[in-house]
Amino acid sequence: LFFDRSGPTKDVWYYEHPLPAGRKNYTKTQPIQFEEFAPCIAWWGKRKENDHAWKVPAADILAAGCNLDRKNPRGQADITHLPPAELAASILKKERRIAEIMGNIQQLLAKS
Repeated sequence: LFFDRSGPTKDVWYYEHPLPAGRKNYTKTQPIQFEEFAPCIAWWGKRKENDHAWKVPAADILAAGCNLDRKNPRGQADITHLPPAELAASILKKERRIAEIMGNIQQLLAKS
């Protein structure tokens, strides 16, 4: 959070820091590196809404009881659902493939 003394807050900016390619998360042994803040630092001086940045009116945050937890409105949908019949067919196809592979493994083990 960053605050200034230029007057009452009208909008609150959010910036969603994207993970680098190939990373699922940050850990104690693989923490965020300063260089990874470069896009955010470049954005800060000329703030505009984009895929990683958005602003929320302060009045909306006050109306929500000052809860700052906001999802990126441009974020990707978490899950796409298949129709039930299509999902069942996909599962059955994968189960048959698994059974075929397990049969091959059993044959290999029997030969050992």
